[in-house]
Amino acid sequence: MAIVKHIKSRNANYSDALNYLIFQHDESTGKMILDEFNRPLRRDELYVDGLNCNPDTFDVECYECNEHFKKNRSRSEIKSHHYIISFDPDDKSECGLTGEKAQALSLELAKKIFPGYQALIVTHTDGHNGSGNIHTHIVINSVRKEAVRRQNYMDKPHEEIAGYKHRSTNKFLNYFKKEIMDMCIQEGLHQVDLLSPAETKITQAEYMAQKSGQKKLEETNKKIIADGLKPNATMFQTQKQELRNAIEECSSHSKSFQEFQSLLFEKYQISVIAERGRYRYLHPDRDKRITEKALGTQYGKEHLEQLFLRKDPITILYVRSHLRLVVDLQKNVKAMQSPGYAHRVKISNLQEMANTIIYVQEHGYNTQTELKSAFSESQKQLDQATDQLMEMNADLKSINRQIHYTGQYFAQKAIYTEFLKAKNKGRFRKEHTAEIQAYEEARDWLKSFYPDGKMLSIKTLKEQKASLQEQIDQQKSSIRSLKDLTQDLRTVDKNVEAILHNQVPKKQKTREPEL
Repeated sequence: MAIVKHIKSRNANYSDALNYLIFQHDESTGKMILDEFNRPLRRDELYVDGLNCNPDTFDVECYECNEHFKKNRSRSEIKSHHYIISFDPDDKSECGLTGEKAQALSLELAKKIFPGYQALIVTHTDGHNGSGNIHTHIVINSVRKEAVRRQNYMDKPHEEIAGYKHRSTNKFLNYFKKEIMDMCIQEGLHQVDLLSPAETKITQAEYMAQKSGQKKLEETNKKIIADGLKPNATMFQTQKQELRNAIEECSSHSKSFQEFQSLLFEKYQISVIAERGRYRYLHPDRDKRITEKALGTQYGKEHLEQLFLRKDPITILYVRSHLRLVVDLQKNVKAMQSPGYAHRVKISNLQEMANTIIYVQEHGYNTQTELKSAFSESQKQLDQATDQLMEMNADLKSINRQIHYTGQYFAQKAIYTEFLKAKNKGRFRKEHTAEIQAYEEARDWLKSFYPDGKMLSIKTLKEQKASLQEQIDQQKSSIRSLKDLTQDLRTVDKNVEAILHNQVPKKQKTREPEL
């Protein structure tokens, strides 16, 4: 599969890009590798082409273009854009991809994607850390040298005019990825959908951190083994990967967000909250939360909630059937007084009996015992869900009180500090009675609530409140569904009783009738 990576550079020295692509560099330090005569070593195998420029004088021509259009003069401006197309390692062995072919394909692609720009196209065959995957670098000057026809992906004014700068927008990147996918499919190379978000998103920075951490761990383990001991770990994991592993483990054993949230914290001390339609995770060794977007789609709210639903679909997805009870004509006074009304009731009863039988068949209840058992279980789940909601509301009330008194405490703390420093405390208290009383009330309450003295910040409390409020909303939705389910099962149970009462003689009770 070919993937694309984009790097923006504010480095005004275009020679650095040229040297990196042409000569060997140490991947851990980024320094150029020199021979015994202090001369840079050229890469073993590379293919170089220039677009709207000579590759050997790429740096000089970029300077001249910038000066001509009076662009890229400030330090903050983006001077160049670096795109890397990495091909699947299997393309080399299974599809016959060579460095020369990859260069030809990438050059044609660059002509289509970057018309009017000065670009350096360089293909390497060594791969990162000697992995051997073929990849192509396309480095363009950010200033367009020649005017071109306006393209559909251009959403900024004057992008097609000479002298205007390249914009690597989402629209452009999607266009670029689409062209790469089409190219690989046409050439019979391995390819995945680049336009869909990755299920597991691993950035270049995380990849490099993983490699560096693994190398350090192996060096440490060698010393431990040399001392005759056994290392505790042999595989290094980034904090993001630790989060992914913990999420996979806990989500597989959870039927709701509440269970997932509790299990994740109890087992791994990882906090998760739902905020603005996304899950945000806090690793125990971090101060800042990591969003689901940084981990991949299978660690996000949408994917995980679908996973929870598949485990417990009844409480969430049940749709009310609006069944009605069969009317007992022998006990209905109005039916006994009016033959016309009794006739309408009979017709309605027949319709409800038919609907009841359809319901029983659709839900697979074979005996009356199964039906009663389902009704009993639904009622039990409803009672449990209602109790849980009461506990959540109590927790919410507690958090609101914490927020109230914490805010009151900090709002009056400055006044109370002045009071402690005042020479005439009696006079100061008289002048600021309300503020001091408010502070002391909040202080005393917080002391009783936090006996260890470790208060939570307003920010943390508000995050907990937002998360708890979302859980309460989900619980209310579950309770509504359970109420509908329980009501329907109660109605079906009573209707079945009425049907069987009319059909089965009282003496005939040798076995339970099938529904």
